Amino acid sequence: MKIDPQNPADLSAQIANAIRDAIVSGDLIVDQRLPSEAELSEHFNVSRPTVREALKRLAAQSLIRTQRGATGGAFVNRISFEEAYSQQITTSTLLLSMNAVSFETACEARYALERACAPLSAQRRSADHLATMRAECYRQSQPGLTDEAFCASDVAFHRALVDGAGNPVMSYQLAGAVEAMQPLMNMITFTARSREEIVALHTRVADALEAQDAMAADTALNDLEQYTLHLGRDVMAKRAKSRESLTETH
Repeated sequence: MKIDPQNPADLSAQIANAIRDAIVSGDLIVDQRLPSEAELSEHFNVSRPTVREALKRLAAQSLIRTQRGATGGAFVNRISFEEAYSQQITTSTLLLSMNAVSFETACEARYALERACAPLSAQRRSADHLATMRAECYRQSQPGLTDEAFCASDVAFHRALVDGAGNPVMSYQLAGAVEAMQPLMNMITFTARSREEIVALHTRVADALEAQDAMAADTALNDLEQYTLHLGRDVMAKRAKSRESLTETH
């Protein structure tokens, strides 16, 4: 593990990256104890506070864990897919909010990825996945449900569909697509959407998965995508017309 003392980048960041690279490459394996702060300080020729800051960075990324006591120290952590979801969601949310990603582009990506899960979910979904989807359909049909709660229920429904594929790698990759894109899409369409229409489409998806009919699930998801696109285009057209009216007024 090496760093470049002449590099203007933060030394603690360089050390954290060097240790992370060693973990990724397999030079440091899961549950292996890292050298002590004193040893790392000597190895990298930096102060112990600098090493300590590097270890904090790694701990914040869940790459290492610390234990107290005579046999304590810093150890390489095993990250579960579930633990990594939040990082994937945060990254996806930042990318969508900080870049000029159109509504249609986000919608296309999200549903293309989700339809890729549908055939597997039709084969592998459990009773629990179906129960979650049915429960969310019922929740969405309740008249007193707030827009925020409806959005959360929408995410939970699609999360169950994705997880029903029984593939943790796909679930991780789609965490951002479902839990970052869906709320942003809902923010645009919530004023125009028909909850009854969405519940009906969600019910079609759940029915298809319960019947293990991958083609019907794909068709229902495609219809949901087209409905979402229609709403988004309609809302944005109305906003553009409103802006034009304001410009003419002034």
